[in-house]
Amino acid sequence: MATIEKRTTGDGATTYRVKVRLKGFPVQSATFERITDAKKWAGQTEAAIREGRHFKTVEAKRHTLGELIDRYSRDVLPTKGRNSRFADVQESQLVWWKEQLGAYTLADVTPALIAEQRDALANAPLGNGKRRSPATVNRYLAALSHAFTVAVKEWGWLEDNPVRKVTRPREPRGRVRYLSNKERQALLTACADNGSEFLYLVVVLALSTGARHGEIMGLKWDDVDFQRGVITLHETKNGERRLLPLAGHALALMRDHTKVRRIDTELVFPNRKGDKPADIRTGFENALEQAGIKDFRFHDLRHSAASYLAMNGASLAEIAEVLGHKTLQMVKRYAHLSEAHTSKVVAAMNERIFG
Repeated sequence: MATIEKRTTGDGATTYRVKVRLKGFPVQSATFERITDAKKWAGQTEAAIREGRHFKTVEAKRHTLGELIDRYSRDVLPTKGRNSRFADVQESQLVWWKEQLGAYTLADVTPALIAEQRDALANAPLGNGKRRSPATVNRYLAALSHAFTVAVKEWGWLEDNPVRKVTRPREPRGRVRYLSNKERQALLTACADNGSEFLYLVVVLALSTGARHGEIMGLKWDDVDFQRGVITLHETKNGERRLLPLAGHALALMRDHTKVRRIDTELVFPNRKGDKPADIRTGFENALEQAGIKDFRFHDLRHSAASYLAMNGASLAEIAEVLGHKTLQMVKRYAHLSEAHTSKVVAAMNERIFG
């Protein structure tokens, strides 16, 4: 229950000292100049304690955003099971937030304050004169949001995640650049003639499996199961293990590759020292130039694989499974490529129910 004590200072001013005592909780106290404010605080504090809200507010005033980011980077980020490059990027994003708002207590980090820094992040010119894209800004917000979520659910430092109330910049529709049949043949021919070690096989793997550059170049021989015809990716972007079917031309090339594998490294595509993956970027760029292909990046090989799946009748759910996406949102960009397949499904349904 709450008690209010009236006090008179040496200069004749009157104040009201409030104490809230509830069994099993430490005493909470505050001083006010008006009795109405004292009674209001007493009622709100007692209700908050009974509902388990009060001490989260206290914790939010006790810790700064800098402390939250430090603890998250130390205890949570290393356990997320993602590749080291992704962890480094996320850590650098959190460092940016710490530099901007690290001195604020968590109670003072409001959605309005985060939105202000969101706009500053989006409008700040980079070294090349460009600005961060909406997608990049959203990645910064996502990194901060997850740190807040952990602080709410596991540490009890806050009642709610303020990033949830911040509007995310709208991202443009995802890029869909895929190789035409003519471009694909030209690129494969250029890769085979390029002289760059591993290039042809790496490009074939990317086109046939939809795997990312880092996933392919980081492959180890233990990840390849020739008997089952699958590649196991242990380190993926979404943190989950994924299986890639290995079949046809890609499987045949991998079998040939085992005949010349090096015994001094476990990497499938090692550099000369064998301690790191090989660098094929220059060879790939030269092959693109030789093939006369414009506006194309290595990651577009992944788009090409997804597009070929769509055009050959794969559903969006099947494409998502191959690419390793948890939701269908990311693969909706390929929906228009499977219109013929969709039309056949609808036609078959109509034939069955209407005759």
